[in-house]
Amino acid sequence: MQSIETFNTQRLFAERLQAKHFGDFCRMHQDPKVMATLTAHGGVLSDNETRQVLQKNLEHWDRYGFGLWVFRDNVDGQLVGRGGLRKTYLGGNHEVELAYALMSEFWGKGLATEMGEAILKVGFEQLELPDVVCFTLTTNLASQRVMEKLGFKYERNIVHVGLPHVFYRLNASAVQKVLDT
Repeated sequence: MQSIETFNTQRLFAERLQAKHFGDFCRMHQDPKVMATLTAHGGVLSDNETRQVLQKNLEHWDRYGFGLWVFRDNVDGQLVGRGGLRKTYLGGNHEVELAYALMSEFWGKGLATEMGEAILKVGFEQLELPDVVCFTLTTNLASQRVMEKLGFKYERNIVHVGLPHVFYRLNASAVQKVLDT
């Protein structure tokens, strides 16, 4: 399987996460608004904690051949966010998760949906994943709307890192049915 290093969307350029993105990650991880949506981290992160998160995500790429991409504005190169596919273990099952986070100044502009569509295309068409899951806090209605726009279906409520979440799934067969019509 060949890894997907870069790709474009209508408004964004995606680049495979690399060590050089440490500064971008620090900026994102020090924004309290962003970090309030990323429950696994429990608040803003120090540079050292961010370095650990970055290293874990770089190791994921090395191990699986996919992971997070950094997304920038096509016009001015400004950091918009990060998103990608990650292996995770939830509720006794191994899953592949669609993960995304945007810098707060880009919220509400449809960019999370645009990122998600492109990432799912890679996941289903190139990585040939059978399904992808997505989950968020029960209070994160904006992220739930993104999941639903992407075609994810609510499956159940879960507890993740001690907090209530909603858990959604998107099957490749459901995506194919939409493409065939």
